[in-house]
Amino acid sequence: MTTDREESSGGPAVTALGGGHGLSASLGALRLLTERLTAVVTVADDGGSSGRLRQELGVVPPGDLRMALAALCDDSEWGRTWSGLLQHRFASDGELDGHAMGNLLIAALWQRLGNTVEGLDWVGRLLGARGRVLPMSSVPLVVEADVSDGDVCSTVVGQSRVAVTDALVEQLRLVPSDPPACPEAVRAVLDADWVVMGPGSWYSSVLVHLLVPELAAALHRTTARRCVTLNLSAERGETHGLSASQHLEALSKHAPGLRVDAVLADPSQVDDRGDLERTAADLGARLVIRQVGRGDGTSRHDPLRLAAAYHDVFEGVAG
Repeated sequence: MTTDREESSGGPAVTALGGGHGLSASLGALRLLTERLTAVVTVADDGGSSGRLRQELGVVPPGDLRMALAALCDDSEWGRTWSGLLQHRFASDGELDGHAMGNLLIAALWQRLGNTVEGLDWVGRLLGARGRVLPMSSVPLVVEADVSDGDVCSTVVGQSRVAVTDALVEQLRLVPSDPPACPEAVRAVLDADWVVMGPGSWYSSVLVHLLVPELAAALHRTTARRCVTLNLSAERGETHGLSASQHLEALSKHAPGLRVDAVLADPSQVDDRGDLERTAADLGARLVIRQVGRGDGTSRHDPLRLAAAYHDVFEGVAG
């Protein structure tokens, strides 16, 4: 049950971990449930506009942070306008081609203010964002994955390459291996009532959070309950062919001993309910199955359905 404290302060404190479209989906739903929402976002992107700004300016890649901020805009004219502007990409024959407007705005604020978190907070205020966006680390990171393809083992370097690999990911690493966590992100995990992990690119956007030592320690230590949200469909690339249970096994492998309280899954991705329930139980979690997709044939979440599912999870409604 929601406590009087939560109701009087705008709902439960929720911290959502991830990146890209998956995190945007969870934030779009969670902002309908609570005003006390924080996104902790991966900073390992090395492709596209983000990769170019990262290389040229030496900043953490802003793209996933931009997408999270856009997802927190409300449905007013102001929110829709600024969300669209933030996501706008230039098309030209020059150096601006492919750059997202939001990436340039965020990078400009970082240069003027000299503070990553302060810059993101300023953008959030400009947008009227319903929540806060933080980087998982204060430095840009490189993702590496040891992969196997039959009898061939190799190492894939870079988030953009890990995301599209067809080989089986055996082990994930970050470079540097002991990156500093964003202090505000650590505090958001420790102060949360719920921590939500996923959906999203499982290795390159979700599990990378478990490899930042201070952030991983906070996830183990927090009194918050933890919810893992599974994807709507098998992704081409890094998790191609993995079952829902194998997604959870990968999480357990990269965060041994991490206790999970709930696993949220869409029925379309549950091939063997008994197997998934057993794997969830191994993590300490109950399985909650809800239809959270749009039902239009696409692999996109419906914000209202996902919000209703999170409400059931937070209220302890059985799966």
